[in-house]
Amino acid sequence: MDEPIYPAWSGEAARIRKQLAPAPLAGFKAFSANVFADGALTRKAKELIAIAVAHVTQCPYCIRGHTASALKSGATEEEIMEAIWVAAEMRAGAAYAHSTLAIETMRATRERTEE
Repeated sequence: MDEPIYPAWSGEAARIRKQLAPAPLAGFKAFSANVFADGALTRKAKELIAIAVAHVTQCPYCIRGHTASALKSGATEEEIMEAIWVAAEMRAGAAYAHSTLAIETMRATRERTEE
C-alpha cells in the first residue's frame, strides 16, 4: 500500500517517449517553448495560468513542473496559492453552472411522465 499512485518522473520514461515518437516530441517541445515565451502575457503569468489549469485537470506532473517553473519565473508562493484558488472557484462554478443540464432533464422527464 506504500506504492505511489503516480510513478515519479524519470529520465527513463523521457528516453522511451523520445525513442517511440521523436518527431511529435520535438514538435511538442517547440510548441511549449513558444506558448510559454514572453508575449502579451509574461512567462510568470503563463505559469500561474498553467498551475491553475493543472489543478483543474489534476495532473500531478504538471502541478509540480509548473509550480517550479513559476517560482523560477518570479512568482511568489502567495501568487501560486491564489492561482490555485481561482482554479478551485472555476471548477466549483462549472459544477454549479452545469446543474442546468440536470434541471432541464428533470423538467423534461417530469413533463413526459405527466402526459
